[in-house]
Amino acid sequence: MTQNDRSKLARTLLPEGSEPDPRFTLANERTFLAWIRTSLAFLAGGIALEAFTAGAFPGPVRTVLAFFVIGVGMLIALGAGVRWVRVERSMRTGKPLPLPAIVPLLSLGAIAGAVAAIAMVLLGR
Repeated sequence: MTQNDRSKLARTLLPEGSEPDPRFTLANERTFLAWIRTSLAFLAGGIALEAFTAGAFPGPVRTVLAFFVIGVGMLIALGAGVRWVRVERSMRTGKPLPLPAIVPLLSLGAIAGAVAAIAMVLLGR
């Protein structure tokens, strides 16, 4: 396959290197989709937090928590796209795979979710 056989988008995002084994590219895509599912879960959780916890939190606290959880979901989606490109470029050029920078963000979001759940239990009593 020559460089001209690839689409303009592929040449722009992945300008150098050679085609990796399709199994690795598809595995990278599955990982991307898993991060997107995680992002969607955070988005849904933020919306649910705002919509269904009116009795558990005062309005401003509920809104801040919901925005935080939705923001984490958006950052995870952005990070998933960036990670997909970085891993694909690494595979094409034979360089080591990059560390997943969105893992600490996901951990922060999970901690915030746990804090919100604990607060709901404590304030609900």
